[in-house]
Amino acid sequence: MPLLNMKDVDLKGKRVLIREDLNVPLKNGAITSDARIRAALPTIEYALSQGALVMVASHLGRPDEGIITDELSLAPIAERMQELLGKPVDLAQNWLKGVTPVQDQVILLENVRFNRGEKSNSDELSQEMAALCDVFVMDAFATAHRAEASTCGIAEHVAVACMGPLLSLELSTITKLLDNPKKPVVAIVGGSKVSTKLALLDNLSKKVDALIVGGGIANTFLAAEGYSVGKSLYEPDLIDEAERLMKEANENAVEIPLPTDVVVADRMSATAESYIQLVADIDEDEKALDVGPDTIRTYVKLIKSAGTIVWNGPVGAFEIEQFSKGTKILALAVADSDAVSVAGGGDTIAAIDHYNVRDKISYISTGGGAFLALLEGKELPAITALENNQKENA
Repeated sequence: MPLLNMKDVDLKGKRVLIREDLNVPLKNGAITSDARIRAALPTIEYALSQGALVMVASHLGRPDEGIITDELSLAPIAERMQELLGKPVDLAQNWLKGVTPVQDQVILLENVRFNRGEKSNSDELSQEMAALCDVFVMDAFATAHRAEASTCGIAEHVAVACMGPLLSLELSTITKLLDNPKKPVVAIVGGSKVSTKLALLDNLSKKVDALIVGGGIANTFLAAEGYSVGKSLYEPDLIDEAERLMKEANENAVEIPLPTDVVVADRMSATAESYIQLVADIDEDEKALDVGPDTIRTYVKLIKSAGTIVWNGPVGAFEIEQFSKGTKILALAVADSDAVSVAGGGDTIAAIDHYNVRDKISYISTGGGAFLALLEGKELPAITALENNQKENA
């Protein structure tokens, strides 16, 4: 059964609670990027245009539950949203006791994580939230992998629960990417640890034609091939898993091109002396911190031949200049490719923005953990909650 979309629901005169991701970066109380607020505006504007009585909920940061702090208040967000929306946006404190939304304006509910029971998906809190509205709109893809009261529990108690346009776009884009991609498919998975991305590597290795690994993940794979990786970050206890993944990939004709040369140094520091080393010659006191030129050429060749590219994670310590070349060239290659490119994850987006290629990536997911969960083939609790609501009210 397809998920119910907000645009298929009669919103006129209804109390509509929209869960958005307004977890914006702040510095000294000022918003440094309003991208998430801007992304939420079309959903809010649509609800207002349909005559809905609109409330918006979001978390901000990671406050201790029950502890209200000015530093993590949504006050700056309410102010900026009002400027962008051109309509009144009132910040509601103590909103669990009830609010009275009116047409043509927005009530922004104070940080949902100030409430005890939010992160534990308290049934009591979920019922209190559900009592505020007639329609619940889940539009925060970035939080869809969390079973929390404002993303999941509320859907169990409200009459109508549906997805918003942002959530719908994320789900349809990523699902299409996984189920019907343009071939060949090349995945790039970087990061420090195999353990945090084992499920992702497992699932992608069954769906792609080539799997590029980078960072500490690549070091673990190199160790599994019998190379000494010196003082490089790797996980000796996951060598068996790396061996299994490579064996299965080989059986399924999936290419996993391991680095043949790397950029090494004795420490990860902007002042460290770096140089290129063949992987067969890494000394015991050296750390591999980026891929070398021969490896980069191999990766670029694969990227140029791709029909679809999935990117999650840098291939080196790109935040330090002498270890950034691999990630930079990779980012530029993805940007220049004719392939459909989908990227997600905080470090990946940071690299995309650092090298100014955002406009040349086909789709950038707003969700880090949720993006990974979908790529791993996992169910998202918030989506399951919407499905259950729909079945119960069918």
